[in-house]
Amino acid sequence: MSTPPRSRKHAPPRENVLAAAMAMVADGGLDQLTMAALGRAVGMSSGHLLYYFKTKDELLLQTLEWSEGRLGEERRALLSGPDSVRERLDAYVDLYVPAGPRDPHWALWMEVWNRSPYADASVEAGRRQAAIEGAWHRDLVALLAEGISRKEFPALDPERFALRLRALLDGFSVHVAVGLPGADRGEVLAHVREFLDEALNGTMKR
Repeated sequence: MSTPPRSRKHAPPRENVLAAAMAMVADGGLDQLTMAALGRAVGMSSGHLLYYFKTKDELLLQTLEWSEGRLGEERRALLSGPDSVRERLDAYVDLYVPAGPRDPHWALWMEVWNRSPYADASVEAGRRQAAIEGAWHRDLVALLAEGISRKEFPALDPERFALRLRALLDGFSVHVAVGLPGADRGEVLAHVREFLDEALNGTMKR
């Protein structure tokens, strides 16, 4: 009697692999995310993972893009809600700032930023990172423009203000993510809201 052919083991869906990678970063930090460890978690060999992702840099970037996709859905839901424009702006800030030290999403962001200049495909990686940044920026500009049109905000330049606000958020967010003293998330949110109160009430020079 002939032996039936062995069934081919299918790789888990890409989203499952990226979710597992993100979970590993959340549980043990970036040091725990190796191809071998991820392969064990999803039932694949490290060689099989490299076949799909080519390099660890690409795995990290795709994991970041996957995480950003989920955050983007949450951000769009918040920004299209019924609250006032200022309340939605506060929600945007709350979503932007890390949850605390070693926030997995921000840990990924900082690692990708650090690696991309040295990657073989740095131009392509930079384009993909810029696409993520651009989505946050466009949503913020649109929200500020809505606030101006509704007379909730003064007649400021939404593009310029968005650049300044995101630079402020990035600086504070890195401090929170690495756990610098005095960079407690609650304190950072208070600083940003104080800045917005002053700027949007017209008491700051724009």
